Amino acid sequence: MAVHSRYLDLATQIRTRIEAGEWEPGARLPRLDDFAAQYGANRDTIGRAIAVLESEGYVWAVQGRGIIVRHGMMRLRRPRGNLVKRNVATDGPGYSFPSASGQEVWKHHVAPTVSDEPLTDPRIAKLLGVPPGTTVTRRFRVTGPQSEPPFQIAVSWIHPRGLADAPEVTGQATGPGDWLYRLERAGHWPISWIEFHRARMPTKDEAALLEIPTSLPVLEIVRQGVSGGDGQPVEVTEYVVASDRVETVHVLHRDESAQHPWPDPADTNGDDESERP
Repeated sequence: MAVHSRYLDLATQIRTRIEAGEWEPGARLPRLDDFAAQYGANRDTIGRAIAVLESEGYVWAVQGRGIIVRHGMMRLRRPRGNLVKRNVATDGPGYSFPSASGQEVWKHHVAPTVSDEPLTDPRIAKLLGVPPGTTVTRRFRVTGPQSEPPFQIAVSWIHPRGLADAPEVTGQATGPGDWLYRLERAGHWPISWIEFHRARMPTKDEAALLEIPTSLPVLEIVRQGVSGGDGQPVEVTEYVVASDRVETVHVLHRDESAQHPWPDPADTNGDDESERP
């Protein structure tokens, strides 16, 4: 077999073994030298095969830890719909937003933080309705299922008037979305939301937090929350999720012009030529 295709064949064989469950998500694969001995190939060829699997999201090469099997390709990708629910299974009031978590119990994978920082991203600043550089309250979270690597990064920016109305939003929430309940209670009921989705490549810091290769795209979901009190933005939240762990689902609705069946062709093609001007 030609050298240039040998690594693709090896990638296929290792991928098949991963999909068959030979290594559980989170497990470490054999060393490159061990794979080379198994397949009678040189180390560089094995390295190229692993690079293919890493670009596909099957594995993650971690300095000092080896090659780790990722959860992304080994778990069901659950739809991310558009329904916002009230929490009913947590200690305090709040909201649960669409996600790919189903009924899984999630945890913080790093300590959550709240800080006052200049908002330098012009896109986020525009959505929040403040000039770039304005100091705003920033909530930072990295969360995901208890038994898996981090699922998403969530960064929320709160408009200064929201902080003035509800200073308690800087505290640790008793449940997901608790701080939004506090904003609404302070005069912003009901908050309405719109989301903007796009795919992009992760930054090095984002890839490290999500435990993914920098070559794997992420889904960026930016949610703008508009106050029901004054009709102006009161919060903006950015979610960053590995692209192979979530899929969005959108129900398409018919416009008024498409509500009725098309006319039978016989009704439109039988014009009498003598009646035409």
